[in-house]
Order: sequence, then structure tokens, then C-alpha cells
Amino acid sequence: MIAVYHQCRYEAYVRIGVAKEIKDNENRVGLTADGAAELVGAGHEVRVERGAGLGCGIADVDYESAGATLVDVADAWGADLVVKVKEPTSAEFGYLQGQIVFTYFHLAGVDVALTDALLASNTTAIAYETVEDDDGRLPLLAPMSAVAGSMAPLMGSYYLARFNGGRGMLIGEILGQHYGKVVVIGDGVVGQHAAKVAGAMGGRVVMLGLNPERAESLAHLAPNLEYVLSNEENLRQHLPDTDLLVGAVLVEGARAPHLVSEAMVASMPDGSVIVDVSIDQGGCIETARPTSHSDPVYVVHGVTHYCVTNMPGAYPRTSTFALTAATLPYAKRLADGGVEAALSDAAFARGINTHGGKITCRPVAEALGKLDCYVRSDNIRN
Repeated sequence: MIAVYHQCRYEAYVRIGVAKEIKDNENRVGLTADGAAELVGAGHEVRVERGAGLGCGIADVDYESAGATLVDVADAWGADLVVKVKEPTSAEFGYLQGQIVFTYFHLAGVDVALTDALLASNTTAIAYETVEDDDGRLPLLAPMSAVAGSMAPLMGSYYLARFNGGRGMLIGEILGQHYGKVVVIGDGVVGQHAAKVAGAMGGRVVMLGLNPERAESLAHLAPNLEYVLSNEENLRQHLPDTDLLVGAVLVEGARAPHLVSEAMVASMPDGSVIVDVSIDQGGCIETARPTSHSDPVYVVHGVTHYCVTNMPGAYPRTSTFALTAATLPYAKRLADGGVEAALSDAAFARGINTHGGKITCRPVAEALGKLDCYVRSDNIRN
């Protein structure tokens, strides 16, 4: 007896598929072996594509020991609930068949073709990045935001090296003197982790945010952290001597606004670096465009741009375990209760981005110019 989520019935036993990630250098996996064991223990069938966990050190035998079944790619996708890490690529569109897919989608920041494929297949897309908790926070986005934010100063420092075409400025404290000016746009999870790591490295950190009253509560992130209001005037003032600019802007579900214009980029020193962590949602830097781990950077106006859309994939073991710790309780609720489990919880329901051939996240519909396909999630109950 199998759950059929797009019809009017639900039964307890479901098939849960874990597909191998195929995005460039993406070695994370959507479910750990321990997570699989919990779902099997709850009475569900877990199908794991062979080799899905190898990139983060989880062997096939680990999944088998947890009670999961090893399958080919078609059988992993041919489940009632598919748990992933990254959005389906064009090579995977053919596997969309009306099931629930639970992963990061970032629909407002990717090509509209993915949304079209989800709508045409009546797939229910539940996006980690728009699921909320009761306090309005984003618990499934937070772990990967923390990883990406922590990575940003490390990647930036690497590309500041002269042998990488950088200006040769080390972000660090040398005999009590702080070197390297790091400007962070945004004071959320990404911004705070970026500021903390840059400060620990010894850099001079300037954080731009919308709540200057937070300056005191965030002062612990970095020695002598300077918190200023995020506006065009302050950006123009700080960028001409910035060594590393970190884009950490988030508008939930929507395309990120371009806060840094091309002219501002041109004002930065030759050999400086931009790491735009917002690139999944379109980027907050006008000159930013998506890159990959295989080809991570390009130069515009003498400034190196690092805009990898799956930054945490560089550290897949840390990322996989941190992600599963956050997503597993939600995956269990979906396995036990189907779409209704999300619809019955307004905060969880915000994660539903498409269902029944309709877009159910208004910021996505607005970003893609598809308001004619939009319906409120509380209007999709069977």
C-alpha cells in the first residue's frame, strides 16, 4: 500500500528515494545512514541510489546495514518522497513524475526551465530554503548558510594570493597589526559566520545591515567589528579600499536585490575579491553570475568573482551531517503524513513552492513573471 500524495488518500507506508547528486563537484547526499535507519524504523522503505553517499564517506554497505535498499537512479526517483540536496538539473527533469521532492530549489534564482518542469509534471516541490519554524527563522537553510558563510573568507583569502591574480593582501593579524579589509553585506546567518571567521583570521571587518541597533549584540563576532547601515552611500564609501567583499543578502524565496552596482565593483582595488554567497538566489552583486567548483572564478574590472552555487559541496561530510540533522525531522513528518503534514503547519507550509501544477510561493511567481500560475498554499488542500 503506497501513499499517493497528489490524490485524495494517504496511507502510512511510503517509499523514500535518495538520489545521487550530479551537480558539478557535489558530493553531499540528502540522507545519512543513521537518518535512513530512523525512517526504516518508522516503517518506511528507503531506496538509496548506489554510490550516493560515497563522496561524503558513507558507503553503500552503511545504508544496507541501516535497512535501506540499494537501487539504480530510476528507482530512487521513482519513490513517493525524494530527498535530495540540490535542485534537479535538466538531466533529471525526466524523473519528475508528481512525487514530493524535498531539497534546496532556489527557484527564483535559477533558470525558469526547472519551475516549468515541476509544473508540467505536477511535482510537489518543498524547498528547504523557505521552510520556517514557529519564530519565522529558516531552520533548513541555516546549516548550509553557516557553512557557506564560514567558507567565504577562506575562499576570498585564497584568491587574494598574488599567484591567483589577487592583490597579495593576507587576511590576518601580523604581530598585532590587522591586515585585510573584509566587507560583509548582510547580518544574517551567512553574514555572521563570514564576519566571525574573517575576524578570527585577523581581518578588519565591516558589516552592513539594516538594524544598527544590533551592533552591540554582534560585536563578539570580530575584534573591533564596525557595523554600518546598508545603503548606497556607505557601500560607495567602503568599497574603494575593500580587499574582500562578501555578499550575504537574503530575501526569503525571492531573487536577491543587486545592492552593489557594476560601477561600485569598478571602484574596488585591482586584485580584490568578491564572494557572492547570494548567488543561489541570483546574487546581490550586479556583475555576479553563477560559477562551479570546476570553474569557480572570473574577473570583471580587475576584481575576482567567486560565485559558486553549491559552496558547501566543497566540504560534503560536514555539510551532509549538519543538513540531515536539520532536515530529518521534517522528512519524517512528510513520510508519516504526506503533503497534509506540511499544510497543517503554516511554518512548514511555506516550504511548498509548487504543487498540482501551480506555484505556491508568491516571491517565486513574482521573480519568474508567473503570477498567473500562483495559488496560495492554503488553497491546495485535497
